[in-house]
Amino acid sequence: MHALSKYVAKRLLWTLPTLLLVAVMVFFLVRMIPGDPAQLILGDNASPEELANLRANLGLDQPVPLQFVYWLGNMLRGDLGHSISNGAAVLPLMLDRFQVSATIVLVAVALATVIAVPAGLIAAWRQNEHVDVAIVALSTLLMSVPSFWLGLVLLLVFGLKLGWLPVVGYVPFTEKPWTAITYVILPVVTLMLIEVGVLTRMMRASAIEALRLEYIMHARAKGLSERKILLRHVLPNAFAPTWTMIGLVLGGLLGGIAVLETVFTLPGLGRLLVDAIFARDYPVVQGCLLFTALIYVIVNLIVDLCYPLFDPRVTAS
Repeated sequence: MHALSKYVAKRLLWTLPTLLLVAVMVFFLVRMIPGDPAQLILGDNASPEELANLRANLGLDQPVPLQFVYWLGNMLRGDLGHSISNGAAVLPLMLDRFQVSATIVLVAVALATVIAVPAGLIAAWRQNEHVDVAIVALSTLLMSVPSFWLGLVLLLVFGLKLGWLPVVGYVPFTEKPWTAITYVILPVVTLMLIEVGVLTRMMRASAIEALRLEYIMHARAKGLSERKILLRHVLPNAFAPTWTMIGLVLGGLLGGIAVLETVFTLPGLGRLLVDAIFARDYPVVQGCLLFTALIYVIVNLIVDLCYPLFDPRVTAS
């Protein structure tokens, strides 16, 4: 119990310098984006006096280090500022958009895990047989297909040719739940197919390694069925590396599905970030990048804290 508490405390402490470093990098990298937000807002015909007044109102006339201190202080109070483009508060805007991204990513990764874990186990159990070759070939194909291309193909087939699903738009679940489901089926399926390949390969490799251990031979010598060996002995030991991969995939997708959100015209966090970059909207860009990094850190922290459930030996490190 003491080792577990020490493990949890160490992981929690490591998140603080990580988030501080991310905040510094986000702020100063955003300032390197070419373009003047004041010029974009007022247009090319604005006078120098108008530009200077707007920069002062936005705080852009202050030295960059001083801007960072003000921004960091406001951020610690939960105030990420207001959008330069439309004046909306950044934090509520991000949370509203994040609901769309989180719904699609969580459902897609959950379905991919449900498919990939048994597929990887079967492939490892039947290593070098026809079933294994087929699963590996299909997984490699799915990993190789660009997500935007697969999304466009699904839109063409199920949206335009067959007309089964809507092609453009989004409906919130709070308004029309059943209609909203039809708008997210294709994005979810696209992400699910891509991630099935990654997770299946990881599960297969971990299961093959577990099947070569001595306790598996001992279990077979005791007369246990292959089904019990796979479920009781191989699955718990092989799932730990796959769990880590799920965390990496989940954290990356929650902040990195801007391409798919553009393909399917979804009002998610990634699309908000892309639009803010084109508009030189510093507060929104900073908020989205910081929020994305925070989600990534939190997801991987949860993965680390759950890891002792699959492999208690890690608490000793």
